[in-house]
Amino acid sequence: MEDALSNITLTDRIKLNVGGKLFETTISTLQSGGSESLLAALSNRQAQSSSNPVFIDRDPEIFSVLLSLLRTNRLPSTYRRFTDQELSDEASYYGIESQLKSAMLPNPLSGIDASVVATIRPASDGVVSAFTTIDDGSVWIAHGGQISVYDWNLTHAGTVRTHLDSITSLRQVTPSAMAAVACDAASGIHFYNFANGRRVGSVEWIDPTDPRIYKAPVTAIADSPDSVFAAFDSYHKENCVLAIDKSTLQVTSEIGRQHGNSSKSTVPGTLTYVTDLGLLAATAVTSGAFGFSGYIRLWDPRSARVVWETNEPGSGRSSRFGDSFADVSIDVKELTMCKICSKSGDLAMADLRKLSDDPWIYLRDTNPSLRNTSGGISNSVVHCYKKQVFVGRDGGLEVWSRVAQNGESNIEIGEESFRRNYMDKLQDSKRGIISKIEGGGERLFVSREDAEGLEVWQSSVFSGAFLVL
Repeated sequence: MEDALSNITLTDRIKLNVGGKLFETTISTLQSGGSESLLAALSNRQAQSSSNPVFIDRDPEIFSVLLSLLRTNRLPSTYRRFTDQELSDEASYYGIESQLKSAMLPNPLSGIDASVVATIRPASDGVVSAFTTIDDGSVWIAHGGQISVYDWNLTHAGTVRTHLDSITSLRQVTPSAMAAVACDAASGIHFYNFANGRRVGSVEWIDPTDPRIYKAPVTAIADSPDSVFAAFDSYHKENCVLAIDKSTLQVTSEIGRQHGNSSKSTVPGTLTYVTDLGLLAATAVTSGAFGFSGYIRLWDPRSARVVWETNEPGSGRSSRFGDSFADVSIDVKELTMCKICSKSGDLAMADLRKLSDDPWIYLRDTNPSLRNTSGGISNSVVHCYKKQVFVGRDGGLEVWSRVAQNGESNIEIGEESFRRNYMDKLQDSKRGIISKIEGGGERLFVSREDAEGLEVWQSSVFSGAFLVL
């Protein structure tokens, strides 16, 4: 038995000379990099003698880190001596990018244990006017009339200059890196191929029977697997949502055309496609001398029919009549919707599968250690992500985390289903008013009004805290 084990060990060994430094490992370790990797190809060679190791003209110190990764599925502490770009370049050469990516991705996002780990600052026009996140944690940033892309490792992947002076709406609409962009001060929605930096098409809202429809700007963009949805607002307040085929970039239908002469018919400020329900959600919020008002509307894009809507201030059926929402967010994975009230500052949630005249559950803050933030906040934004609700009140950032009751966290939402905690310190809130919060991968991205750069929030390596009731 011992002889057999010794035999396996001897035949499994392979020696590599990387940049003049000798390494000895096993064929199985190299093959763990994947069948298409360079290291797997080298492992197919017969065992080498010490006098004839395989030579690779690369950096031996970084190779040592990558070899340790293949052995243990974790990065050694020595990886911190190198930049992420250096590690990524070497992993790409050896064909083990996926292993490196898995090891370097952030821990699961937990708002109660998250902090700012980086601030992405584009090289020019550093004030972020719009951004969109991708599921792998990468982000596309609009600054001035440019789009800069940062990959899963937050490494700058390139910048495209558009024909627009500024960009206020941005969305990646195909995996092949086509972006839809628009500006609320210029007409149309425009499509750019990031691979070559070229504009591949534009769509304008045109109605030959109505001369008022002319050079209408776009206020919001969303997409489904087959279509792009854009909210157009003409200068005469006529507005609608156009559905655009992704493959042809041609308009396929017009949804929800309205006159826009009141808060109940103003142009949508946000669009969200809920894939599991096949519905397009539109929200609009306006504010004036008499406070906030607006609507939430769900359309079936196939029939252009409204399947549910609510207007605030409403008809009085709401338990919070007169306390209109200041912002709304929809979690397309959990099929929930949340709003933050403009007067009280209260947070409410609703199940998209159980909508009614008044579907809201108002969450109770039972944490006595927190300072009172109800009411008196002039700027509030909300974002639902990964069973958490992130709220920006002026410059402060907080999280409402789901409480596990008797070990179960997937029970029906109730008034005490969430607990509120601050994510930042009091002095951190002075960095500027939070304008947008959006999750991507295991990261949270935060932009602030008139502030350069985009904040990146991640949980620490020791994250794992949860709330138990």
